[in-house]
Amino acid sequence: MSIQYTIVPVTPYQQNCSVIKCESTGRAAIVDPGGDVEQILAAVQQMGATVEKIILTHAHMDHCAAADVLRQQLQVPIEGPHKDDEFWLEKLPEWCEMSGFPRADAFLPDRWLEQGDIVTVGEQELQVIHCPGHTPGHVVFLCQPQKLAWVGDVLFQGSIGRTDFPRGNHEELIASIRDKLFPLGDDITFIPGHGPNSTFGQERQTNPFVADSRYG
Repeated sequence: MSIQYTIVPVTPYQQNCSVIKCESTGRAAIVDPGGDVEQILAAVQQMGATVEKIILTHAHMDHCAAADVLRQQLQVPIEGPHKDDEFWLEKLPEWCEMSGFPRADAFLPDRWLEQGDIVTVGEQELQVIHCPGHTPGHVVFLCQPQKLAWVGDVLFQGSIGRTDFPRGNHEELIASIRDKLFPLGDDITFIPGHGPNSTFGQERQTNPFVADSRYG
């Protein structure tokens, strides 16, 4: 059995929150719940899933502002991101206020994630890849058997994540994409934090920021 997923665009930023369901157990994880809790829970119900955890790629508000609300409501743990994003979580209320975003309280996850960790969803396993650059603690979730990756704001179709936020690093971001993600295979489909899905192969060929032709 495999996993199925659905994407729920949330918040004014139209962030791609995903619900990942293990087909054999019906158990699910919510990836990057930035807001619009009712829409997320409606998608869970429509999938006939039972949420067992929340997983976060990074700690920007549009990816995590509803995580603690859902944790308390569903009584499930939060896993991720990497501890280097702790400063973002601590300042969550300030960032929400500065951006005119609905208020969210600061929180910490139940489990910080490291390069090489495994996150389970039912009987399925997601590999954790630490990909700093957009934020220092950004992680990517890879389902190797299905050649699927949830990459947050590291990589987009035709673009890459911003690095002008505190502790962003453009060189690190390029290295994360080219040295950690692209070697996983051209046939990996990725679900980005915003916008349409793509494949690593397509981005290696056509993405003006990270294409092979640029780095040769």
